[in-house]
Amino acid sequence: MFAQLTDWYPVILSIKVALIAVTVVLITGLPLSRLLSRVDFPGKDVVEAAITLPMVLPPSVIGYGLLMIIGKNGLLGQTLGNLGLSVIFTWWAAVLASTVVSFPLMYQSAKAAFLSVNENFEKAARTLGATEIKIFFTVTLPLAWPGILAGLILSFARAMGEFGATLMVAGNIPGQTQTIPLAIYFAVESGKEGIARTLVAIITVFSFVVIFWVNRWAKKQKY
Repeated sequence: MFAQLTDWYPVILSIKVALIAVTVVLITGLPLSRLLSRVDFPGKDVVEAAITLPMVLPPSVIGYGLLMIIGKNGLLGQTLGNLGLSVIFTWWAAVLASTVVSFPLMYQSAKAAFLSVNENFEKAARTLGATEIKIFFTVTLPLAWPGILAGLILSFARAMGEFGATLMVAGNIPGQTQTIPLAIYFAVESGKEGIARTLVAIITVFSFVVIFWVNRWAKKQKY
């Protein structure tokens, strides 16, 4: 089966895109979920609804929204164009699409993890003179880490499987922007069933391993 797959670029690109997307959602989602898990303010529900909206929106809607931002006539796209830069129809656009669709998974998992941390441990650390940064890295983060790790893994899997939004903003350019889901779709369209089956097997096995590992790991955390 694997002998029929001569171009491994979609696999390599999908992994690269997913890794970068997960790094971005970790850096941005962790502090945001921590903040919103502890702070209440007017309009908080609206903010959280906006953050999780990509989970329920059709990928085509997300893709169109990104086009309105990074397209040639988009708000950011025009600015980048004036600087001689372009994100649209590059693999960076695939990263952006994967980041947007995977961010809610990271946010929800991290927020739930932070809410599960007993605040008494943090209060005890404060009475001992620990700074908020030290409390976060030595008390809060270690206790919340299991939920955060689960969010990272699920976000990575979601980023690997992104199709609709990626197609709209990055296109299907072999050797440049073609990820595994795009390669599967267009392989079937062109009658290359062997390549399609190989890629389906790769991403299915990968997704199964991820879900299996998360489930096993979650069970261990209960004991």
